[in-house]
Amino acid sequence: MTRSVQDLPKAHLHLHFTGSMRVGTVRELAATHGIRLPDALVSEWPPRLAKATDERGWFRFQRLYDAARACVRSEEDMRRIVREAAADDVAEGSRWLELQVDPTSYAPFVGGITPALEIVLDEARKVSASGEIGVAVVVAASRMRHPLEARTLARLAAHHAGDEAGDVVGFGLSNDERRGAVADFAPAFVIARRAGLALVPHGGELLGAQSVMETLEHLDPDRIGHGVRSVEDPQVLDAVAEAGVTLEVCPGSNVALGVYAEAGEVPLRRIIEAGVPVALGADDPLLFGSRLVAQYAAARDLGLDDAELARLARGSLEGSRMPSALRRAALADVDAWLDTPA
Repeated sequence: MTRSVQDLPKAHLHLHFTGSMRVGTVRELAATHGIRLPDALVSEWPPRLAKATDERGWFRFQRLYDAARACVRSEEDMRRIVREAAADDVAEGSRWLELQVDPTSYAPFVGGITPALEIVLDEARKVSASGEIGVAVVVAASRMRHPLEARTLARLAAHHAGDEAGDVVGFGLSNDERRGAVADFAPAFVIARRAGLALVPHGGELLGAQSVMETLEHLDPDRIGHGVRSVEDPQVLDAVAEAGVTLEVCPGSNVALGVYAEAGEVPLRRIIEAGVPVALGADDPLLFGSRLVAQYAAARDLGLDDAELARLARGSLEGSRMPSALRRAALADVDAWLDTPA
């Protein structure tokens, strides 16, 4: 007998705005706006993705992601995504969600990057008012764009920085990590750090341990999105542990993108045993077909017992920017979950 991972209190720290959409929602939005979706989002869902560590495989993933993002064309579309992401996380036992968004993607339809971000923040405050979950925002720059744009986004994020639901709590760097030099984005992260934001760039998924090391050296992160390939160099893994950086591990994403052939190869236990804090994340459920609870189920399939799953939940809560009172209550509920007979 085992305890329900759905009932385990947790925080969700790695979820992208477009990628959080329900497949039914993207289909409805496409119909509303007269957009033709690729077959992989209509009849073949979840899509079979090619190996993204290969350039062609990443192109296929990005094409599907862009097709879904193109369906988001109004303020109400954006608000719906926030509402549904929060509801889905509540159903999976999340107490806190840090939703990652690049406002430049939606700016053309709502009057600019500032209104785009403020719409997401406003809806995050509204859904958090119920008390079931707190929703905050991570503003993410893209490695596919010029580093000066990242500085603009960092200033915008800093303007809306705060410590509560409905605030910007972090600044990230996403998209194909093979593009751009990490060091070029360091000035943007300095701006975000001065504003008190958590620094949460991606690294160490499509590229190896060196990508993680460069991220540590140039961006001084609080968390790293993915980071799983740090295990390929014991010195890098030790450096992550020594820095106390939380890795946002997304097993479903790793397998769907071909980083690992199957879930059993995801080096979650090696990362944990190295003393690295871990927060499990779903990344892009729209394209990978699995949400947060499935990541905990995958961890259980890797041989982690309930005490170790509770440790992962604590890692997510402690690695988050949730208010301290909410964190204490959630951590106490993790202990209560573990004390409940299986």
